[in-house]
Amino acid sequence: MAKEECFEQWSKTGDVSTLRKRNVCPPSERTPITPQSEDKNPRTTSKDDPMSSNGTCVSAEPVSRLLLLGLSFSTRLYKITEPPHVCWDETHFGKMGSYYINRTFFFDVHPPLGKMLIGLAGHMTGYNGTFPFTKPGDKYEHHNYWGMRGFCAVLGSFLPIFAYLTVLELSQSHTAAIVTATLLIFDTGCITISQYILLDPILLFFIMAAVLSMVKFNQQRNRPFTASWWRWLVLTGVNLAGALGVKFVGLFVVLLVGLNTVWDLWRLLGDLSLSLVEIAKHFLARVFGLIVLPLLLYVTIFAVHFAVLNKSGPGDGFFSSAFQSRLIGNNLHNASMPEYLAYGSAITIKNLRIAGGYLHSHWHLYPEGVGAKQQQVTAYLHKDYNNLWLGIEDYLLPSTGTPDLVRHGDIIRLEHKETSRNLHSHLHEAPMTKKHFQVTGYGINGTGDANDLWRVEVCGGRRGDLLKVLRSKVRFLHRATGCVLYSSGKTLPKWGWEQVEVTCSPYLKETPSSQWNIEDHINPKLPNISLSVLKPHFLEILLESHIVMIRGNSGLKPKDNEINSKPWHWPINYQGLRFSGVNNTDYRVYLLGNPVVWWINLASLGLYVVMVAVASVALQRGFSLHRDVLVSGGGLLLLGWVLHYAPFYAMGRVLYYHHYFPAMLFNSMLSGTRPPCVLLFVHFVKIPVIPSVSVSFYLFHPLSYGMTGPLGHEPGSTMAGLRWMDSWEF
Repeated sequence: MAKEECFEQWSKTGDVSTLRKRNVCPPSERTPITPQSEDKNPRTTSKDDPMSSNGTCVSAEPVSRLLLLGLSFSTRLYKITEPPHVCWDETHFGKMGSYYINRTFFFDVHPPLGKMLIGLAGHMTGYNGTFPFTKPGDKYEHHNYWGMRGFCAVLGSFLPIFAYLTVLELSQSHTAAIVTATLLIFDTGCITISQYILLDPILLFFIMAAVLSMVKFNQQRNRPFTASWWRWLVLTGVNLAGALGVKFVGLFVVLLVGLNTVWDLWRLLGDLSLSLVEIAKHFLARVFGLIVLPLLLYVTIFAVHFAVLNKSGPGDGFFSSAFQSRLIGNNLHNASMPEYLAYGSAITIKNLRIAGGYLHSHWHLYPEGVGAKQQQVTAYLHKDYNNLWLGIEDYLLPSTGTPDLVRHGDIIRLEHKETSRNLHSHLHEAPMTKKHFQVTGYGINGTGDANDLWRVEVCGGRRGDLLKVLRSKVRFLHRATGCVLYSSGKTLPKWGWEQVEVTCSPYLKETPSSQWNIEDHINPKLPNISLSVLKPHFLEILLESHIVMIRGNSGLKPKDNEINSKPWHWPINYQGLRFSGVNNTDYRVYLLGNPVVWWINLASLGLYVVMVAVASVALQRGFSLHRDVLVSGGGLLLLGWVLHYAPFYAMGRVLYYHHYFPAMLFNSMLSGTRPPCVLLFVHFVKIPVIPSVSVSFYLFHPLSYGMTGPLGHEPGSTMAGLRWMDSWEF
């Protein structure tokens, strides 16, 4: 290849290595490279480099690729069984893996795929699902936990590989791809988050696989409807379903692929060589591959989830009574009870708000200064004897001595079975929702006052209508004040055992929070019916489960003394997260990114934005610059970073440091992708990058692989002198 030809190729590919390797390309591969945005002709694929899909002369580097592969897997799998006790959120996700093995129903705010895969990995490697995962620090002892950790570590090991392939496709620079992979291989944060039984490595695997598939599909744009074109389109859809099936954060990569697809279709619409029929075929193919297929797979994940978890468990109370009737072992499964509510029956009353809970009381009183110091009435999310109430006819009306049925408009008392105190309200303000009235338990052995009386209404009913168990939506209106019994969804403080607040709302609009249904109904004087006819169909439980997850996710609040963080902390590596250990005798693991990696990423992010802004101004002023300055793959990666980072500023839920890792992957890939106009400069700057990252990894690797002895700020610590920021708590 002539020197001028090599320089021309560098100017279009942005690969400085071409200047040094101008003799490695066979003559048959000297194909001129044109920018993707201007390319109208099919490109020749290099036969010597399977990772190059557009004919660019990229020298095969099998040794370096094998080295990267080996380093990625070895850094993640090293000391995978240490520490031999529960760390951080293994408490939750290890326990949920056990639930799948035992087929026990539970509730979680995330979709089920990640936990299903963890349970499957445990089952395949000999774990029997008997470890309780009670709290961090519990010893695993003889339980076989390494398979679940190893599965997560293997998926985490693919992240640098996927990043390498993605950057190689976007930049056609082997140097850029190696730098990107190195940043991720030697990042202590990526290593730590991959080594434990968590959803994060599974989520990151599917996000990166979706991005790589999308980029590969983009490179096939001049070979439409070929086998490779369909392969990468379908793989993109499959990985989108996987990302969304692990966490709702997967929606961000769905949005990224969606925006890329809209831009791609807009480009096709402007191609006058394509007929409207051909454009319609492109559109329908993408609808199938990126919408229909992912949705089918996503729904299938839930179908498997519901089929496997068919036994009653700790998640029952978060769902409707009809939902619970399908769970083996639940008191409603294949149960029978009187169809219509009668006076004298023992009943449980469930709020129709998602996770609204059962009407509940206990012997504890409201504390001094919180309304009247009477017995607490709350909503409780779990089955409990203290959820039982007796439906008592108005004592002002004559009793017939027979189990009369309760009807719309009747005045009743509800007596708590365990404490014999009546459901009561008065004009004192509620403890949390100040514009509502307090609800209490009042009286002795059922004897109280007129503030214990409630009028029963069947929603949409008329006077005289009967109250049907499970099916009827019921409201309880307080006779004295006119307010309605209400579950606010707010969590009470410790004095209320962190149960849900129950109030009497003066706002009478019908909402799920003010609607209840009768779940359990015990009355030996009435005939029973089977509840099997009330089981919901699949679409009903699918919709209900999503409402429960979304509301549960938005309601997550930090626990006492729990470390959480703000989004602005994350890019600067301001504060880590303790996975294990708090003192000098514990085996300590601390989630913190390699500071050199994270600060290089931060600097490159700022540099890229500045350079694109300068190039935009230069082009506007008429300077001659290569068009790839603005349309190179860096823009796609920057968009990915924004979509996976910016939304957290609008979230009201509790946030943690690990939420930044999807965005961090895009930032690391952006660090290896540079506009050609500054590539010569960056080429020289990159010389110390790999040694610097490696040295920093050597210094900070105890954060990932564990440390004991003095803490970081104490003399004799293995991390002495490495607390470069006071906020690092290792």
